[in-house]
Amino acid sequence: MNFSDMLGYADIGQLSRIASVYRCECNGHSKNDLIQSILSTLSRNDVFEAQINGMNVEELRFLNSLMFETRDSFSLEELIARVQQSKFGETEPPVTQAEQQEPPVKPKRSRKKSEPQPVKEVTPRDIIARFKHQGWLFNGFSGPNRYLFQVPHDLRTRFRDTLKRKYAAQLQYTDEPHMYRDEQQLMSGDIRQTLHYIHHNDVQLAADGSMYKRFSMQLLDSFAVREELPAKGEWRFGYGRHFHHYPNRMSLLFDYCRSMRYFEDNQQTLVLTTAGQERMAGAPGNETELLYKLWLRLYKLPIPNLIALSQWINGLAEQWVTLSSLRPVLMPLIKPYYYDDANKILEHRLIGMMVHLGLLRIGDHQEHGTVIRMTKAGRAVMAGISLENNDKMFLL
Repeated sequence: MNFSDMLGYADIGQLSRIASVYRCECNGHSKNDLIQSILSTLSRNDVFEAQINGMNVEELRFLNSLMFETRDSFSLEELIARVQQSKFGETEPPVTQAEQQEPPVKPKRSRKKSEPQPVKEVTPRDIIARFKHQGWLFNGFSGPNRYLFQVPHDLRTRFRDTLKRKYAAQLQYTDEPHMYRDEQQLMSGDIRQTLHYIHHNDVQLAADGSMYKRFSMQLLDSFAVREELPAKGEWRFGYGRHFHHYPNRMSLLFDYCRSMRYFEDNQQTLVLTTAGQERMAGAPGNETELLYKLWLRLYKLPIPNLIALSQWINGLAEQWVTLSSLRPVLMPLIKPYYYDDANKILEHRLIGMMVHLGLLRIGDHQEHGTVIRMTKAGRAVMAGISLENNDKMFLL
């Protein structure tokens, strides 16, 4: 439902709170007057933008987690979890032992004046209540004793458009670089190369389930995109089943082949399945979409707001844009994951993998350094447009 529809279902108490936030001047006892005044006030871009500009970084992260969801409803528990994920550990330093000691005894009156008032911690429920009072969340019943919250459809669009203008104003767009890398269709080619190699070689596995180094090196040498095997002792976890053994792109490729059941283990040896033999004959038309969905599923655990981040790259990199200007816009939205800081996640887990998937081009500009731009196929995939039977149309 849209904002106006949800206002119609809201009680006069919630309407009064929303009107108070936006300082609407109307008859507070008339539901119709409240609705009309709220709609009139919120239709003004300056009012809407002022509310978003007044949000702190945690509230922006929470808002971002809702904007690109295809789902209509969220439980209170889900919203609380999203607010908690928006806190990246920016907490106050712990109280020291000296600070915990009682102050010297003073006259009662002077002690009251010198004691600082405790600062009330903002809880997830406080932030959810604030969004409700602004009319950005509405709740109702669904099933016995269960609340579900909704974000109005038209407000989601306004959130995205408003934030896009705000972010785009901070970016530096350029002309086409003198050289760039475009990996469209290369992943599909290397999937076929992997299956061909397994079919014609006795690929044996070590006790941990990985290929022996000799096979891994031969396979990497045959790929269109060169990668190095992870160094010994390098931490590798969280981004898929094969991430511990193989480099980023190869790991996703193997996870995809496993998920599609193109090969299986047979007494510590990789053996092609019937599905794998069929894949050798030709790739499905929607393989880029399948790879993209698998990447989202695997990387969403370490990067909970992966969908929002990838959609922002999609929306902000319609033209060539410098990475140096994009970095300060997106990094506040990225939560570090163990040894991966926000910058490494942006460059390697997001941009690097989107390039490997053929969603993004990356280039080297003579004046502005690294620049990126979405491919036509990438924009189609992220808009939910099927590429099946239309591959050539999007290879531009």
